[in-house]
Amino acid sequence: MTKTINSSGKEVLINAHGLTKTFNKIDVLRNLSVNWSAGERIALIGQNGAGKTTLIRCILGQYVYEGDLKILDKNPRKERVEILKEVGFVPQIPPPLKITVKEMLKFFADISHIPREHYIEIAEKLGLRIKDSLSKSFVALSGGMKQKLLVSFALGKSPKILLMDEPSANLDPAAREIFFDFLASYNEEALLILSSHRMAEISGLVNRVVEMDFGEIVLDKKLKN
Repeated sequence: MTKTINSSGKEVLINAHGLTKTFNKIDVLRNLSVNWSAGERIALIGQNGAGKTTLIRCILGQYVYEGDLKILDKNPRKERVEILKEVGFVPQIPPPLKITVKEMLKFFADISHIPREHYIEIAEKLGLRIKDSLSKSFVALSGGMKQKLLVSFALGKSPKILLMDEPSANLDPAAREIFFDFLASYNEEALLILSSHRMAEISGLVNRVVEMDFGEIVLDKKLKN
């Protein structure tokens, strides 16, 4: 498939035009257009209800929508499995998975073809003693442990798009510092999107700020390096 290239010679990884999502006759996304490319580090900001999480879920192929949306030049609804191979995602609220940590490690290792030891190494750097919790179900872990494990899965597969919705919300200060060090040195050609209420915390990591309000983009500013 031919790649879409922007004026700077970078591959366009997320491209939306006229994207609209309606719940109960209310437009949560309103005719939204974005063009995000390889190498960009985007702070996606806005108040609760601005539409940030809905946009993320559209990108992940979880919602039906109106308008045009391409992720890696693919349709997120029709080609979701292929797209998710290249996307690392950390949700704001961890899913209530009842499988064990050991089973999760096997699952991610199998689908990514990356040894489970690589994910374990990242988790342990974040302060999660993962080998002590292999037999525990994911849902039984503490909020911080869940977040560290999900972050290790997202970072460990080295995706082209790293999408994180309030990723540091449940991390302790030490783990948060290590996590942001990981992001600071992450693949320069990847697209990194951080949805966060803590702009001060991520300001040093990003080169573009996109603010949403009532389902629209009200600010899109590129920052000087």
